Amino acid sequence: MPETRHLTPPPGATPEGKGRLPHGFHLGTHRHADGQLVYAAAGGFATTTALGTWVAPADRVTWTPPGFDHSHRCYGRTDFRLVVIPAGLCGELLAHPGVFAVSPLLREALLALTDPRESKPGAHRRLRAVVIDELACPPEQALHLPEPRDDRLRTATDLLHAEPARTTTLAELGRAAGASERTLNRLFQAELGMSFLRWRTILRIHHALVHLTEGRSVTDTAMACGWSNPSSFIDAFTEVVGRTPGRYQAGLNRPR
Repeated sequence: MPETRHLTPPPGATPEGKGRLPHGFHLGTHRHADGQLVYAAAGGFATTTALGTWVAPADRVTWTPPGFDHSHRCYGRTDFRLVVIPAGLCGELLAHPGVFAVSPLLREALLALTDPRESKPGAHRRLRAVVIDELACPPEQALHLPEPRDDRLRTATDLLHAEPARTTTLAELGRAAGASERTLNRLFQAELGMSFLRWRTILRIHHALVHLTEGRSVTDTAMACGWSNPSSFIDAFTEVVGRTPGRYQAGLNRPR
């Protein structure tokens, strides 16, 4: 198994820059006085807050506003990029965490901002303005896995987190959680804004992204994450991520 390294930053620290982080590296729960964008130029990572988890493949960037407790975990050898958005400029961006698609322009701006060298004085300030403009588009919800507050629903989702491939029905989860199937179905919609099947699919896609980043084949990933055949996995993955598993895996270490 790959080594897992843990790090908790000092309170209030808002780092900016880049670094190569190993698979399994975990940046513990912390918060910043400024906003922060995190981008993986290679590899992938997850950002977790009280509102849920966002998985970011190499074509997504996560946004965390000032004051939100959050943590990060890397999958694969990750080219980790952190860009600070000063608190005074955050009013133009989302007031809650989110994940955004990375356009070619946004990607180049993020890479340039994490290079300590400025091409000319004021270049980084102007690039931050470009980044803010690029993030004016709506965030993507497909890769967001919300987490429950209700104890019964949390019991059910914890069982799925522990074993994403399990084929347990909602009625069986209800018996384990001390709630009826009807009650759990209502709680999924009311607290998480989606059906049980949709939530479980996104959970499985999160795990599939990790397996693919680790180098597993599409077929092995499909079986490990609960799909009965690779075709149904490819369809579900493409609908959520926006590209096939093969194309996602091929682009993980593409030079940028």
